[in-house]
Amino acid sequence: MNRLFGTDGVRGIAGSELTPILAFQLGRAGAHVLAQKTKHPRILVGCDTRRSCDMLENALIAGILSAGAEAVRLGVLPTPAVAHITRSQGAAAGVVISASHNPAKYNGIKFFSRDGCKLPDAVEDAIQATIEGDTVPVFTGEDIGRVFCDTDAAAAYASYAKSTIHTDLTGLRIAMDCANGATSAVAPGVLRSLGAHVETISANPDGLNINAGCGSTHMDALSDFVKNGRFDIGIAFDGDGDRVLLTDGDGHIIDGDRIMAAAAISLEKENRLSHHTLVATVMSNLGLEIACKEHGITLLRTAVGDRYVLEEMQKGGYVLGGEQSGHIIFGEHATTGDGLISALQFLEIMQKKGKTAAELADCMTLMPQVLRNVKVPNQLKNSLTERAGIAREIARIEAAFSGRGRVLIRPSGTEPRLRIMLEGDELSVLESEADALAALITAEAQKE
Repeated sequence: MNRLFGTDGVRGIAGSELTPILAFQLGRAGAHVLAQKTKHPRILVGCDTRRSCDMLENALIAGILSAGAEAVRLGVLPTPAVAHITRSQGAAAGVVISASHNPAKYNGIKFFSRDGCKLPDAVEDAIQATIEGDTVPVFTGEDIGRVFCDTDAAAAYASYAKSTIHTDLTGLRIAMDCANGATSAVAPGVLRSLGAHVETISANPDGLNINAGCGSTHMDALSDFVKNGRFDIGIAFDGDGDRVLLTDGDGHIIDGDRIMAAAAISLEKENRLSHHTLVATVMSNLGLEIACKEHGITLLRTAVGDRYVLEEMQKGGYVLGGEQSGHIIFGEHATTGDGLISALQFLEIMQKKGKTAAELADCMTLMPQVLRNVKVPNQLKNSLTERAGIAREIARIEAAFSGRGRVLIRPSGTEPRLRIMLEGDELSVLESEADALAALITAEAQKE
Protein backbone atom coordinates (compact mmCIF):
# COMPACT_ATOMS: atom_id res chain seq x y z
CA MET A 1 0.00 0.00 0.00
CA ASN A 2 1.25 3.49 -0.83
CA ARG A 3 1.49 5.97 2.04
CA LEU A 4 -2.05 6.84 3.13
CA PHE A 5 -1.28 10.13 4.83
CA GLY A 6 -0.49 13.32 2.97
CA THR A 7 0.57 16.66 4.43
CA ASP A 8 -2.83 17.07 6.12
CA GLY A 9 -4.28 13.65 6.85
CA VAL A 10 -5.92 11.13 4.52
CA ARG A 11 -7.88 12.68 1.65
CA GLY A 12 -9.74 11.57 -1.45
CA ILE A 13 -13.08 11.54 -3.22
CA ALA A 14 -15.60 10.48 -0.61
CA GLY A 15 -17.18 7.12 -1.38
CA SER A 16 -14.67 5.96 -3.97
CA GLU A 17 -11.20 6.83 -2.60
CA LEU A 18 -12.04 7.69 0.99
CA THR A 19 -14.51 4.88 1.59
CA PRO A 20 -16.50 3.95 4.72
CA ILE A 21 -14.31 0.86 5.00
CA LEU A 22 -11.16 2.99 5.07
CA ALA A 23 -12.78 5.38 7.57
CA PHE A 24 -13.58 2.39 9.82
CA GLN A 25 -9.99 1.16 9.54
CA LEU A 26 -8.60 4.59 10.34
CA GLY A 27 -10.85 4.94 13.39
CA ARG A 28 -9.93 1.48 14.64
CA ALA A 29 -6.18 1.79 14.03
CA GLY A 30 -6.04 5.40 15.19
CA ALA A 31 -7.72 4.55 18.49
CA HIS A 32 -5.34 1.64 19.00
CA VAL A 33 -2.17 3.63 18.31
CA LEU A 34 -3.13 6.87 20.04
CA ALA A 35 -5.00 5.54 23.07
CA GLN A 36 -4.13 1.89 23.65
CA LYS A 37 -2.73 2.42 27.19
CA THR A 38 -6.04 3.68 28.62
CA LYS A 39 -9.27 1.80 29.26
CA HIS A 40 -12.12 3.38 27.28
CA PRO A 41 -10.13 6.49 26.28
CA ARG A 42 -12.13 9.41 24.83
CA ILE A 43 -11.58 10.42 21.21
CA LEU A 44 -13.31 13.60 20.01
CA VAL A 45 -14.76 13.72 16.49
CA GLY A 46 -15.68 16.90 14.61
CA CYS A 47 -16.48 17.58 10.98
CA ASP A 48 -17.19 20.28 8.42
CA THR A 49 -20.41 20.71 6.40
CA ARG A 50 -19.92 18.18 3.56
CA ARG A 51 -22.76 15.75 2.87
CA SER A 52 -20.28 12.86 3.02
CA CYS A 53 -19.36 13.68 6.63
CA ASP A 54 -22.34 11.73 7.99
CA MET A 55 -21.30 8.59 6.14
CA LEU A 56 -17.64 8.84 7.11
CA GLU A 57 -18.32 9.92 10.70
CA ASN A 58 -20.47 6.88 11.41
CA ALA A 59 -17.89 4.53 9.91
CA LEU A 60 -15.01 6.23 11.73
CA ILE A 61 -16.83 6.10 15.06
CA ALA A 62 -17.66 2.42 14.56
CA GLY A 63 -13.95 1.79 14.16
CA ILE A 64 -13.13 3.77 17.30
CA LEU A 65 -15.71 1.86 19.35
CA SER A 66 -14.50 -1.49 18.01
CA ALA A 67 -11.05 -0.70 19.41
CA GLY A 68 -12.43 -0.19 22.91
CA ALA A 69 -12.39 3.62 22.89
CA GLU A 70 -15.23 6.06 23.50
CA ALA A 71 -16.15 8.51 20.75
CA VAL A 72 -17.50 11.98 21.48
CA ARG A 73 -19.40 13.66 18.64
CA LEU A 74 -18.69 17.39 18.54
CA GLY A 75 -20.74 18.05 15.41
CA VAL A 76 -19.80 20.68 12.84
CA LEU A 77 -16.80 22.60 14.15
CA PRO A 78 -13.73 24.32 12.68
CA THR A 79 -10.62 22.16 12.68
CA PRO A 80 -8.80 24.37 15.22
CA ALA A 81 -11.79 24.11 17.55
CA VAL A 82 -11.40 20.33 17.65
CA ALA A 83 -7.67 20.71 18.36
CA HIS A 84 -8.35 23.19 21.17
CA ILE A 85 -11.12 21.13 22.81
CA THR A 86 -9.05 17.94 22.58
CA ARG A 87 -6.27 19.63 24.51
CA SER A 88 -8.48 21.50 27.00
CA GLN A 89 -10.56 18.42 27.89
CA GLY A 90 -7.58 16.08 28.16
CA ALA A 91 -8.98 13.69 25.56
CA ALA A 92 -6.79 10.92 24.19
CA ALA A 93 -7.04 12.26 20.63
CA GLY A 94 -9.15 14.32 18.26
CA VAL A 95 -10.27 13.59 14.71
CA VAL A 96 -11.58 16.00 12.07
CA ILE A 97 -13.50 14.87 8.99
CA SER A 98 -12.81 17.53 6.39
CA ALA A 99 -11.04 18.19 3.12
CA SER A 100 -10.30 21.80 4.07
CA HIS A 101 -10.42 24.11 1.02
CA ASN A 102 -11.26 21.37 -1.51
CA PRO A 103 -14.64 20.94 -3.30
CA ALA A 104 -17.52 19.09 -1.64
CA LYS A 105 -16.93 15.75 -3.39
CA TYR A 106 -13.62 15.38 -1.52
CA ASN A 107 -13.26 14.62 2.15
CA GLY A 108 -10.50 13.79 4.56
CA ILE A 109 -9.65 12.42 7.99
CA LYS A 110 -6.96 13.99 10.13
CA PHE A 111 -5.91 13.21 13.69
CA PHE A 112 -4.74 15.36 16.57
CA SER A 113 -2.77 14.08 19.53
CA ARG A 114 -3.89 14.72 23.10
CA ASP A 115 -1.96 18.01 23.12
CA GLY A 116 -3.92 19.30 20.11
CA CYS A 117 -1.11 18.90 17.57
CA LYS A 118 -1.10 17.17 14.20
CA LEU A 119 0.63 13.82 14.25
CA PRO A 120 4.28 13.39 13.26
CA ASP A 121 5.03 11.17 10.29
CA ALA A 122 6.16 8.28 12.50
CA VAL A 123 2.80 8.08 14.30
CA GLU A 124 0.87 8.28 11.02
CA ASP A 125 3.06 5.47 9.70
CA ALA A 126 2.25 3.42 12.81
CA ILE A 127 -1.49 3.88 12.15
CA GLN A 128 -1.03 2.72 8.57
CA ALA A 129 1.07 -0.26 9.68
CA THR A 130 -1.69 -1.22 12.12
CA ILE A 131 -4.24 -1.17 9.29
CA GLU A 132 -2.02 -3.23 7.00
CA GLY A 133 -1.14 -5.74 9.72
CA ASP A 134 -4.66 -5.87 11.21
CA THR A 135 -3.08 -5.92 14.68
CA VAL A 136 -5.89 -4.38 16.76
CA PRO A 137 -7.16 -6.81 19.43
CA VAL A 138 -10.79 -7.95 19.30
CA PHE A 139 -13.00 -6.27 21.91
CA THR A 140 -16.32 -7.76 23.03
CA GLY A 141 -18.99 -7.15 25.65
CA GLU A 142 -18.29 -4.38 28.12
CA ASP A 143 -14.92 -3.67 26.49
CA ILE A 144 -16.53 -2.24 23.37
CA GLY A 145 -16.64 1.56 23.42
CA ARG A 146 -19.65 3.85 23.51
CA VAL A 147 -20.55 7.08 21.72
CA PHE A 148 -21.50 10.38 23.38
CA CYS A 149 -22.40 13.87 22.14
CA ASP A 150 -20.96 17.18 23.32
CA THR A 151 -23.50 19.88 22.52
CA ASP A 152 -21.49 22.63 24.23
CA ALA A 153 -18.35 22.35 22.10
CA ALA A 154 -19.12 25.24 19.73
CA ALA A 155 -19.96 27.60 22.58
CA ALA A 156 -16.80 26.62 24.46
CA TYR A 157 -14.64 27.33 21.43
CA ALA A 158 -16.37 30.65 20.74
CA SER A 159 -15.78 31.73 24.33
CA TYR A 160 -12.14 30.76 24.12
CA ALA A 161 -11.60 32.57 20.81
CA LYS A 162 -13.07 35.78 22.30
CA SER A 163 -10.72 35.50 25.28
CA THR A 164 -7.63 35.73 23.04
CA ILE A 165 -8.06 39.48 22.50
CA HIS A 166 -8.45 42.25 25.06
CA THR A 167 -10.29 44.96 23.17
CA ASP A 168 -13.75 45.26 21.69
CA LEU A 169 -14.51 45.74 18.01
CA THR A 170 -17.13 48.46 18.34
CA GLY A 171 -17.31 50.66 15.27
CA LEU A 172 -15.87 48.15 12.82
CA ARG A 173 -17.91 47.16 9.77
CA ILE A 174 -16.84 43.63 8.83
CA ALA A 175 -17.76 41.51 5.82
CA MET A 176 -17.28 37.78 6.29
CA ASP A 177 -17.15 34.87 3.83
CA CYS A 178 -17.54 31.57 5.67
CA ALA A 179 -17.04 29.37 2.57
CA ASN A 180 -20.32 27.62 3.45
CA GLY A 181 -18.18 25.68 5.85
CA ALA A 182 -17.48 24.98 9.49
CA THR A 183 -17.13 28.62 10.62
CA SER A 184 -20.63 29.56 9.42
CA ALA A 185 -22.37 29.01 12.75
CA VAL A 186 -19.51 30.23 14.97
CA ALA A 187 -17.40 33.09 13.59
CA PRO A 188 -20.06 35.75 12.84
CA GLY A 189 -21.48 35.49 16.35
CA VAL A 190 -18.07 35.85 17.99
CA LEU A 191 -17.33 39.12 16.21
CA ARG A 192 -20.84 40.47 16.79
CA SER A 193 -20.56 39.74 20.50
CA LEU A 194 -17.41 41.88 20.55
CA GLY A 195 -19.31 44.84 19.15
CA ALA A 196 -18.61 44.63 15.42
CA HIS A 197 -21.21 45.07 12.70
CA VAL A 198 -20.92 41.85 10.68
CA GLU A 199 -22.54 40.91 7.39
CA THR A 200 -21.94 37.50 5.84
CA ILE A 201 -21.83 35.81 2.48
CA SER A 202 -21.53 32.06 1.84
CA ALA A 203 -22.66 31.19 5.34
CA ASN A 204 -25.54 28.87 4.40
CA PRO A 205 -24.09 25.38 3.96
CA ASP A 206 -26.22 22.76 2.22
CA GLY A 207 -23.69 19.92 2.18
CA LEU A 208 -22.63 20.52 -1.42
CA ASN A 209 -21.70 24.22 -1.61
CA ILE A 210 -18.66 24.25 0.67
CA ASN A 211 -15.80 26.20 -1.01
CA ALA A 212 -17.91 26.52 -4.18
CA GLY A 213 -16.71 29.81 -5.66
CA CYS A 214 -16.30 31.24 -2.17
CA GLY A 215 -13.99 31.34 0.81
CA SER A 216 -10.28 32.01 1.02
CA THR A 217 -9.53 30.26 -2.29
CA HIS A 218 -12.07 32.37 -4.24
CA MET A 219 -11.76 35.95 -3.01
CA ASP A 220 -13.53 37.84 -5.82
CA ALA A 221 -17.01 37.68 -4.28
CA LEU A 222 -15.81 39.00 -0.92
CA SER A 223 -13.72 41.74 -2.53
CA ASP A 224 -16.77 42.99 -4.45
CA PHE A 225 -18.98 42.73 -1.38
CA VAL A 226 -16.53 44.80 0.67
CA LYS A 227 -16.19 47.52 -1.96
CA ASN A 228 -19.93 47.80 -2.56
CA GLY A 229 -20.82 47.74 1.13
CA ARG A 230 -18.20 50.17 2.40
CA PHE A 231 -16.80 47.78 4.97
CA ASP A 232 -13.60 48.35 6.93
CA ILE A 233 -12.31 44.83 6.31
CA GLY A 234 -13.25 41.53 4.72
CA ILE A 235 -12.55 38.13 6.32
CA ALA A 236 -12.55 34.89 4.31
CA PHE A 237 -12.20 31.44 5.83
CA ASP A 238 -11.73 28.11 4.09
CA GLY A 239 -14.09 25.18 4.52
CA ASP A 240 -12.71 23.89 7.82
CA GLY A 241 -11.67 27.26 9.24
CA ASP A 242 -7.96 26.65 9.75
CA ARG A 243 -6.93 29.40 7.33
CA VAL A 244 -7.97 32.99 6.74
CA LEU A 245 -7.31 35.70 4.17
CA LEU A 246 -8.42 39.32 4.47
CA THR A 247 -9.26 42.27 2.28
CA ASP A 248 -8.83 45.92 3.05
CA GLY A 249 -11.67 48.42 2.70
CA ASP A 250 -11.07 48.70 -1.04
CA GLY A 251 -11.29 44.95 -1.56
CA HIS A 252 -7.54 44.41 -2.02
CA ILE A 253 -6.44 40.99 -0.78
CA ILE A 254 -4.26 40.72 2.33
CA ASP A 255 -2.60 37.30 2.20
CA GLY A 256 -1.02 35.26 4.97
CA ASP A 257 2.39 36.86 4.51
CA ARG A 258 1.00 40.34 5.09
CA ILE A 259 -1.02 39.17 8.09
CA MET A 260 2.10 37.59 9.60
CA ALA A 261 4.20 40.67 8.88
CA ALA A 262 1.74 42.97 10.65
CA ALA A 263 1.44 40.60 13.60
CA ALA A 264 5.20 39.99 13.91
CA ILE A 265 6.01 43.70 13.83
CA SER A 266 3.33 44.44 16.43
CA LEU A 267 4.51 41.64 18.73
CA GLU A 268 8.14 42.73 18.32
CA LYS A 269 7.31 46.30 19.34
CA GLU A 270 5.56 44.93 22.43
CA ASN A 271 8.56 42.67 23.25
CA ARG A 272 6.31 39.62 22.83
CA LEU A 273 7.90 38.05 19.73
CA SER A 274 10.03 35.36 21.30
CA HIS A 275 13.63 35.29 20.09
CA HIS A 276 12.68 38.07 17.62
CA THR A 277 11.74 35.30 15.19
CA LEU A 278 8.91 34.51 12.77
CA VAL A 279 8.52 31.04 11.22
CA ALA A 280 7.22 30.69 7.65
CA THR A 281 7.61 28.23 4.79
CA VAL A 282 9.80 28.27 1.70
CA MET A 283 6.81 29.61 -0.26
CA SER A 284 6.48 32.86 1.70
CA ASN A 285 7.29 35.93 -0.35
CA LEU A 286 10.77 37.42 -0.17
CA GLY A 287 9.09 40.70 0.72
CA LEU A 288 8.20 39.18 4.09
CA GLU A 289 11.85 38.41 4.76
CA ILE A 290 12.90 41.95 3.79
CA ALA A 291 10.22 43.50 6.02
CA CYS A 292 11.31 41.33 8.93
CA LYS A 293 14.96 42.40 8.56
CA GLU A 294 13.93 46.04 8.60
CA HIS A 295 12.39 45.49 12.04
CA GLY A 296 15.13 43.29 13.51
CA ILE A 297 13.15 40.09 13.05
CA THR A 298 14.63 36.79 11.87
CA LEU A 299 12.57 34.76 9.39
CA LEU A 300 13.01 31.00 9.61
CA ARG A 301 11.70 28.90 6.72
CA THR A 302 10.37 25.34 6.79
CA ALA A 303 8.95 22.85 4.29
CA VAL A 304 5.43 23.54 3.03
CA GLY A 305 2.74 22.60 5.56
CA ASP A 306 1.62 24.20 8.81
CA ARG A 307 2.57 21.03 10.69
CA TYR A 308 6.23 21.72 9.82
CA VAL A 309 5.82 25.34 10.88
CA LEU A 310 4.48 24.19 14.25
CA GLU A 311 7.31 21.69 14.70
CA GLU A 312 9.86 24.48 14.19
CA MET A 313 7.94 26.78 16.54
CA GLN A 314 7.89 24.16 19.26
CA LYS A 315 11.55 23.27 18.76
CA GLY A 316 12.71 26.87 19.04
CA GLY A 317 10.12 28.25 21.43
CA TYR A 318 8.69 30.68 18.86
CA VAL A 319 5.21 32.18 19.18
CA LEU A 320 4.27 33.08 15.61
CA GLY A 321 4.40 31.24 12.31
CA GLY A 322 2.37 30.34 9.28
CA GLU A 323 1.89 30.13 5.56
CA GLN A 324 1.17 32.53 2.72
CA SER A 325 -2.10 30.63 2.14
CA GLY A 326 -3.46 31.82 5.49
CA HIS A 327 -2.58 28.99 7.89
CA ILE A 328 -1.31 31.13 10.76
CA ILE A 329 -0.39 29.85 14.20
CA PHE A 330 -0.45 32.23 17.15
CA GLY A 331 1.39 29.95 19.54
CA GLU A 332 0.11 31.68 22.67
CA HIS A 333 -3.42 30.68 21.70
CA ALA A 334 -3.43 27.69 19.32
CA THR A 335 -1.58 24.57 18.26
CA THR A 336 -2.67 24.69 14.64
CA GLY A 337 -3.72 27.21 12.02
CA ASP A 338 -6.81 28.99 13.32
CA GLY A 339 -8.64 31.33 10.96
CA LEU A 340 -10.91 32.91 13.57
CA ILE A 341 -8.18 33.54 16.12
CA SER A 342 -5.86 34.91 13.42
CA ALA A 343 -8.57 37.32 12.26
CA LEU A 344 -9.18 38.43 15.84
CA GLN A 345 -5.49 39.15 16.38
CA PHE A 346 -5.38 41.32 13.24
CA LEU A 347 -8.54 43.17 14.27
CA GLU A 348 -7.09 43.83 17.71
CA ILE A 349 -3.98 45.37 16.16
CA MET A 350 -6.21 47.59 13.99
CA GLN A 351 -8.14 48.78 17.03
CA LYS A 352 -5.14 49.29 19.32
CA LYS A 353 -3.11 51.18 16.73
CA GLY A 354 -6.02 53.02 15.18
CA LYS A 355 -4.98 51.92 11.70
CA THR A 356 -6.95 50.68 8.72
CA ALA A 357 -6.45 47.21 7.29
CA ALA A 358 -4.68 48.74 4.30
CA GLU A 359 -2.28 50.68 6.52
CA LEU A 360 -1.37 47.55 8.47
CA ALA A 361 -0.90 45.50 5.29
CA ASP A 362 1.42 48.18 3.90
CA CYS A 363 4.16 47.05 6.30
CA MET A 364 5.60 44.84 3.55
CA THR A 365 5.97 44.99 -0.21
CA LEU A 366 5.24 41.84 -2.19
CA MET A 367 8.06 40.90 -4.55
CA PRO A 368 7.04 39.64 -8.01
CA GLN A 369 7.01 35.84 -8.33
CA VAL A 370 7.20 33.66 -11.42
CA LEU A 371 6.25 29.97 -11.32
CA ARG A 372 7.11 27.23 -13.81
CA ASN A 373 6.34 23.48 -13.74
CA VAL A 374 8.77 21.16 -15.49
CA LYS A 375 7.89 17.55 -16.24
CA VAL A 376 10.69 15.18 -15.18
CA PRO A 377 10.91 11.43 -14.48
CA ASN A 378 9.87 10.59 -10.92
CA GLN A 379 13.22 9.01 -10.17
CA LEU A 380 14.99 12.31 -10.94
CA LYS A 381 12.76 14.68 -8.95
CA ASN A 382 15.00 14.78 -5.90
CA SER A 383 18.41 14.72 -7.55
CA LEU A 384 18.25 16.66 -10.81
CA THR A 385 19.05 20.05 -9.29
CA GLU A 386 22.29 18.67 -7.86
CA ARG A 387 23.80 18.28 -11.32
CA ALA A 388 26.69 20.65 -11.90
CA GLY A 389 25.20 22.59 -14.81
CA ILE A 390 21.89 23.25 -13.09
CA ALA A 391 23.54 24.08 -9.76
CA ARG A 392 25.86 26.60 -11.49
CA GLU A 393 22.91 28.27 -13.23
CA ILE A 394 20.97 28.59 -9.98
CA ALA A 395 24.02 30.11 -8.28
CA ARG A 396 24.50 32.57 -11.15
CA ILE A 397 20.88 33.74 -11.01
CA GLU A 398 20.93 34.22 -7.25
CA ALA A 399 24.23 36.10 -7.39
CA ALA A 400 22.73 38.45 -10.00
CA PHE A 401 19.82 39.17 -7.64
CA SER A 402 22.28 40.58 -5.04
CA GLY A 403 20.08 39.69 -2.09
CA ARG A 404 16.91 41.02 -3.72
CA GLY A 405 15.74 37.72 -5.18
CA ARG A 406 15.87 33.95 -4.87
CA VAL A 407 15.38 30.67 -6.71
CA LEU A 408 13.30 27.89 -5.20
CA ILE A 409 12.98 24.47 -6.86
CA ARG A 410 11.03 21.71 -5.18
CA PRO A 411 9.64 18.36 -6.33
CA SER A 412 5.89 17.90 -6.59
CA GLY A 413 4.53 15.52 -3.99
CA THR A 414 1.97 14.04 -6.37
CA GLU A 415 3.25 14.45 -9.94
CA PRO A 416 6.45 13.79 -11.93
CA ARG A 417 7.31 17.50 -11.95
CA LEU A 418 9.65 20.08 -10.49
CA ARG A 419 8.14 23.34 -9.28
CA ILE A 420 10.33 26.35 -10.10
CA MET A 421 9.78 29.69 -8.41
CA LEU A 422 11.82 32.86 -8.95
CA GLU A 423 11.39 36.05 -6.96
CA GLY A 424 12.97 39.42 -7.58
CA ASP A 425 12.41 43.08 -8.40
CA GLU A 426 11.73 42.94 -12.15
CA LEU A 427 9.03 40.67 -13.56
CA SER A 428 10.48 40.62 -17.09
CA VAL A 429 13.86 39.46 -15.77
CA LEU A 430 12.22 36.78 -13.66
CA GLU A 431 10.23 35.42 -16.59
CA SER A 432 13.29 35.28 -18.83
CA GLU A 433 15.43 33.56 -16.20
CA ALA A 434 12.65 31.13 -15.27
CA ASP A 435 12.10 30.10 -18.89
CA ALA A 436 15.82 29.54 -19.41
CA LEU A 437 16.16 27.53 -16.20
CA ALA A 438 13.11 25.41 -17.08
CA ALA A 439 14.58 24.70 -20.52
CA LEU A 440 17.91 23.67 -18.97
CA ILE A 441 16.21 21.29 -16.53
CA THR A 442 14.10 19.80 -19.31
CA ALA A 443 17.22 19.20 -21.41
CA GLU A 444 19.03 17.55 -18.51
CA ALA A 445 16.05 15.31 -17.80
CA GLN A 446 15.90 14.20 -21.41
CA LYS A 447 19.49 12.94 -21.25
CA GLU A 448 18.33 9.95 -19.24
